[in-house]
Amino acid sequence: MYTVVVADDEEEIRRALVRRVCWAEAGFEVIGEAENGAEALELVERLEPDLLLTDVRMPFMSGIELAREVREIRPTMQIAFLSGYDDFSYAQQAIQYNIISYMLKPISAAKLTEELIKIRKKLDEKFESFARWNGSLEQSEQLELLMALMLDPFREEENVEGEARLKQQAVACGLPSELSETRYVVMVTRIQDDTGANRTVPGSVTALDSIIKKYLHHVSFYTENRVISLLAATHAGMTKYLHILVEDIMQSVERITGLHAAIGVSRENDRLSDSHEIYAEAMNALHYCGKTKSSVHFISDIERQDKIDHEEMQRVVDRVEQLVRNGTQEELEAYLQAMGKKMAEQKLSSMTVRLMAAGIVTAVLQVAYTVADKKAFEELQSTSPLQQQVFLEEIRELWENCISFCCRAKQIVSEQRSKSGSVICDQALELIRRRYDDPGLSVVSVSSEIAVTPNYLSSLIKKNTGKTFVELLTEKRIEAAREMLLGTPMKIGEIAEKCGYNDQHYFSYCFKKETGISPNGCRRREAEHAKN
Repeated sequence: MYTVVVADDEEEIRRALVRRVCWAEAGFEVIGEAENGAEALELVERLEPDLLLTDVRMPFMSGIELAREVREIRPTMQIAFLSGYDDFSYAQQAIQYNIISYMLKPISAAKLTEELIKIRKKLDEKFESFARWNGSLEQSEQLELLMALMLDPFREEENVEGEARLKQQAVACGLPSELSETRYVVMVTRIQDDTGANRTVPGSVTALDSIIKKYLHHVSFYTENRVISLLAATHAGMTKYLHILVEDIMQSVERITGLHAAIGVSRENDRLSDSHEIYAEAMNALHYCGKTKSSVHFISDIERQDKIDHEEMQRVVDRVEQLVRNGTQEELEAYLQAMGKKMAEQKLSSMTVRLMAAGIVTAVLQVAYTVADKKAFEELQSTSPLQQQVFLEEIRELWENCISFCCRAKQIVSEQRSKSGSVICDQALELIRRRYDDPGLSVVSVSSEIAVTPNYLSSLIKKNTGKTFVELLTEKRIEAAREMLLGTPMKIGEIAEKCGYNDQHYFSYCFKKETGISPNGCRRREAEHAKN
């Protein structure tokens, strides 16, 4: 059974839709009703329905505006328009927001039921197509060449001719040839269950491709229990669609399969020959993801771009680096203790152990450098075995110092990530406090100014305050409005404008919903209290 929210400002029509339509017969269950676009947006964010059935013209926020806002927060949800206007321009706008149906009023309950059955069949096809990911996957010779480029450093002389040949290979794999100023991003996706077990299979590529193709040019392949996607677009295209794309993947995986998607995303790059480097960034971002729930991490949100370059580390160094990023203190210490025991059993030379320790310390310092502030990093660096003449120490003492150092680094990285998130959240809250009067203030505009992605900022605000960006912005606007109502003789329309509302009626609606009383009622009540 699919879930649906119904939005229409005419109560009689809305109630008729809810009561007279055979929702169960069509395969739907109504879980919410809204009388305007703003209320519908709140319900979508809170209830996460599969379908939104909405009128096109409503107070405060039109159906088109609602569709645009919904795509930012719930891209996997489908939208059906119900309109009394046979206007081709509305239908044209609807297309760009992947509207699943455009119906004209008046419409009978029987006719609407028929249309809902058609919508259900489309949803069934989408769910079934996405869920069929257990088959094998054939990969072309061209794709094999691109895989090699991604997984290994570019060894050919880095010149214009070499870059051109790489682009020819990319075009042969399906990337566009006509884009000017193309930017590339690597996205690594891992599907996992509630226990953290990897459930990614070759057929996962097909499922993810069905989503990615809606937003960006791309090519994807499967390797080592993960799906690697090379995305191509202009900078404007990446900015507009990338954060929506990853939300769509996470929501689709959870809703359709009951599993979770962990996604790591690199920075943008303008050279295909640098694909290996941005693949490494995406993998580093993936290591920050949790093991038992969906999450996405953009490396630009976590690690500064001026990170120290380093050569590929051997397996042990890579594992320690991963545990420092996203393991527990116990896992890290247990792994290093086991490795120390194994090296002793194998009777490795003292030089081999010392080089291993030096590689681990260097890699851990690099991780800490990208996350920690200057003071914390310098404190950690001062305790490094590399600062303590490690080549003069006994092997056992050296390894114990290495374990202590790595555990301390893990603690600092965890503390700094939490602190960094609080700082970013505080910056967003300060922008709300200072710029609440800007009608265009949104999570997207604020995230752009702070230089993080909207996904990351939204999750930080929710984690640190327990509220959404919209809730905090509304609270600040209504707080400021109340002060103006009680402390100035300004008209309601003037106050609405100074608090970031273009529509006085929408301002009054929000004020009453937040405070339980209308703006005029608030002013009258205060005047009566003053008389008494």
